[in-house]
Amino acid sequence: MNRAMPVLAAATVMLLAGCVQLAPAGQRELMIVATDEKQSWDSAGKVVLSAPGRDAVLIIDIGTDPLAPRIIASLSLPNTIAGPPVNLAITPDETLAIVANSLNVVSENGVFKQVPDKRLWVIDLTTMPPQLTDTVLVGRQPSGLSINRAGNLALIANRADNSVSVLRISGKKVELIDTVAMGESVSHVRFTPDGKRALVAKFPGHKISFLDVNGEQVTYNKLDVPAGLWPYNVDVTPDGRLALTADNGNAGASDGHVDTVSVIDLEARPPRVIDKVVVGDAPEGLAISPTGKMAVAVLLKGSNNAPGAPFYHRNASVVALKIDGKKVTRGNEVDVRGLPEGAVFSQDGRYLYVGNFIDQDISILRVDGDQLMDTGKSLPLPGHPASMRGKLTH
Repeated sequence: MNRAMPVLAAATVMLLAGCVQLAPAGQRELMIVATDEKQSWDSAGKVVLSAPGRDAVLIIDIGTDPLAPRIIASLSLPNTIAGPPVNLAITPDETLAIVANSLNVVSENGVFKQVPDKRLWVIDLTTMPPQLTDTVLVGRQPSGLSINRAGNLALIANRADNSVSVLRISGKKVELIDTVAMGESVSHVRFTPDGKRALVAKFPGHKISFLDVNGEQVTYNKLDVPAGLWPYNVDVTPDGRLALTADNGNAGASDGHVDTVSVIDLEARPPRVIDKVVVGDAPEGLAISPTGKMAVAVLLKGSNNAPGAPFYHRNASVVALKIDGKKVTRGNEVDVRGLPEGAVFSQDGRYLYVGNFIDQDISILRVDGDQLMDTGKSLPLPGHPASMRGKLTH
């Protein structure tokens, strides 16, 4: 079901004063960041919900000057931190961005609560400023999503419907064409680079499921492999040989215990987990570099918990993972700031951008060989970054 919302598109697009500039031809590289202004935490580490209406989707140019990214537009659209920070994506040709709105905050008898949404925002990136052009209805609580390398198909994990939505992308038109039942709650789905398979994270089931993709036909072949506890995100190397999962360990929150990244051999028949790399407390964000030589796991480390909690840290961190063939080893760890969520590599693999929800900014890290280095630079944001993605490269 497609429902165009031209009034909303016209009414909700707002520009940040003085920041809309067109990058020189061939230099622009886009990153999309969604902010959530409805959820926070009090001094006891308890979730506090507030009235909706202040969220945004930010379009950021990280290509013109990687150390000084520029916000080129802001669209006033609902979003949420509840769920994996991969509920949005940019097509390979940078024509469209799609953003799933997982949960809404509503008032019931004077008390705010979260309820599942079903809306997917379709944003035209070719206009200046970018504009909301359509709203597509998918399953309940749409969460982690993926676009194939060809740019003509998207998959979205619906957490509250135990399903995966299949969407056709034709030019600037996005439409729901099928729904695949998964039998239990799923948090994220990721295409393999050849577009012939997709991996689905069964978050409460601690498994990764496999979908077969034949053109626009997507089927669940009932093949599951065991990941670590609470796999939130899954990513695939550019050569399609390995998949990695961020095994959160505690249903999306820190608990002070170390957790893992599972390594799945996609060339094995059937695919199987060949290793688990211990990374630290509560990996949530996960990204593999376009070079295929590094991945990162973003650790929450109790940074949204009460300061008196035994596992509380004011700042959290990012762990580098070296990929050498099918061997993945833990590298160095770099501090970022409070409650880091999404992570995006630049297309050349030289820089990493990490969104810090509590501090309302993006840390800019540099890749030096198989090490991460803090550049000391950051990008302040007009809201709290809940999710972020760059252009699809693999």
